[in-house]
Amino acid sequence: MNDQIQPEGSPDHEHGALGDAEYAEFMELAAEEGFDIEDVEGAIEEAGHGPLPVLAVVGRPNVGKSTLVNRIIGRREAVVEDKPGVTRDRVTYEAEWAGRRFKVVDTGGWEQDVLGIDASVAAQAEYAIETADAVVFVVDSTVGVTDTDEAVVRLLRKAKKPVVLCANKVDGPSGEADATALWSLGIGEPHPVSSLHGRGTGDMLDAVLEALPEAPQQTFGAAGVGGPRRIALIGRPNVGKSSLLNKVANEDRVVVNELAGTTRDPVDELIELGGVTWKFVDTAGIRKRVHLQQGADYYASLRTAAAVEKAEVAVILIDSSESISIQDQRIVTMAVEAGRAIVVAFNKWDTLDEERRYYLEREIETELAQIAWAPRVNVSARTGRHMEKLVPAIETALEGWETRVPTGRLNAFLGELVASHPHPVRGGKQPRILFGTQAGTKPPRFVLFASGFIEAGYRRFVERRLREEFGFEGTPIHISVRVREKRGRKK
Repeated sequence: MNDQIQPEGSPDHEHGALGDAEYAEFMELAAEEGFDIEDVEGAIEEAGHGPLPVLAVVGRPNVGKSTLVNRIIGRREAVVEDKPGVTRDRVTYEAEWAGRRFKVVDTGGWEQDVLGIDASVAAQAEYAIETADAVVFVVDSTVGVTDTDEAVVRLLRKAKKPVVLCANKVDGPSGEADATALWSLGIGEPHPVSSLHGRGTGDMLDAVLEALPEAPQQTFGAAGVGGPRRIALIGRPNVGKSSLLNKVANEDRVVVNELAGTTRDPVDELIELGGVTWKFVDTAGIRKRVHLQQGADYYASLRTAAAVEKAEVAVILIDSSESISIQDQRIVTMAVEAGRAIVVAFNKWDTLDEERRYYLEREIETELAQIAWAPRVNVSARTGRHMEKLVPAIETALEGWETRVPTGRLNAFLGELVASHPHPVRGGKQPRILFGTQAGTKPPRFVLFASGFIEAGYRRFVERRLREEFGFEGTPIHISVRVREKRGRKK
């Protein structure tokens, strides 16, 4: 039974995570059930894609980056206002163009601070470019090239990433000449665009697809391939991330201060724990000076997102002496959406009295219900209490993250599930899950094929039962459903 479930150790097959024989058998089953073979192949390919390529949208303030991001993703989600610095918190969105999917990082959020405009923009762009596979550099064509634009160009040249130059605010033919002047930047053809009205965005996105790789190179370490597994320590400022890193390293490698956010750059540390070498990335927040405005929060968020994208496991540190905050929940959501294995470490456990422990347990049940499946460790970075439990929790989460259920075993499970707990009848019809397959791992991604629309509540029920049956401890699970189209009457 469960001994058939295996962590994935071999390279990806041609058909996502399915071997040739398994794939052929599965496609035969799909044909018998009346599914279009091309649709089924597309669904498996889409679910088994692995990490999506990342496009960073960079440029100085108020050139229309967030408006362009909204245009690319096809909905008004990035905050737009006619002043610099209104983008906050969430900076990554998923987009699709000409049938290809990719992630878009909006770097619009900053506020001018004591470091000066050039330094602010450079810092903002640097963090975004680091995580990106290609960059859209947005310039206001009505203003022309500024010193700040030149500073960003120098940064792009140093990063050696593919760049698509967007000459924004070209609202009509009269603005084309302004766009042509941007050839002087020396980074290729300027694409005249009006992100507000949509003019020229299609041609620019065609250029983006040429610049983006089909899929980014996988930088994860893996058993047998070489390279240590990457662990991102994430959490809001002053929860003890640097202290924890120092404790597991058994030396003071990172500056620790009671001021929130004394870590300025992510610190990668190779640390041996439990006989295994791990690469820990400390992502503590940026120092908040009195003169610095909320842009610092944005930088910290962007840097954390960058570290999570590079990691395999996110260890989310939460201060157990304080109530679980909205910021804690945002960080959890960031790790889940990135599809990383997750361990939750409750720090400062040694400071709790019985009353606080009681209320904390209630908070965990309500505020962290979305990651009830994540291994939990109660630690003290100051005293070293329970640090030895961290590695087994990380290993458990990685095992869940890499686990794959063979298609035959999965369909036997689905058959039993549908028979004992059928989908509720809606509008006189009862949709059924007909069969499914696990198209990928890291995290586990399932495609279910159904006779009708499957409600969100029933999908959550299926996910819960998958976890009960197969484990998947410490990992998010992605489930997509394809519905069989009515066919046969066309002829």
